[in-house]
Amino acid sequence: MDTIEHKSWFARNWGWAVPLGGCLTIIILFFVFLGSVIFGVSELITQSTPSQDAIAKVNEDDYVINILGEPIETNGIMNGSLSYENNVGSADISIPIKGPNGEAQLYVVGTKLNDQWTYKEMYVIIDATNEQIDLLGYEQDQYSNENEQ
Repeated sequence: MDTIEHKSWFARNWGWAVPLGGCLTIIILFFVFLGSVIFGVSELITQSTPSQDAIAKVNEDDYVINILGEPIETNGIMNGSLSYENNVGSADISIPIKGPNGEAQLYVVGTKLNDQWTYKEMYVIIDATNEQIDLLGYEQDQYSNENEQ
């Protein structure tokens, strides 16, 4: 009885399997790298002083709490720009936030000089109504505009 040896699957298909496997490996590594960069930048913004100050300010604002409910927390990937160099910095970031009653965007624009952040703008835009609520002390204007309507 003669036995016929068959080549293995890889021996028969190596001509297309090796290039395809190499291309898939490169594509997978690219997406892992891209995900790492996005996560790293988002984490950098999340841990920044302007982001933490803004979240604290939102959680102290009774009007925003009344609209979104408690607790208010971040909701997704933050974006914008954040830079530090020689004790000078700037921030222009957007933070998606949510509460039990709705979602909103929190915007922060500020500068850092001698380890002190100064905020030019800090406001919330409610997704459902597009209402803009200033968190830097101008809430009275917002309330008076609503009462006039």
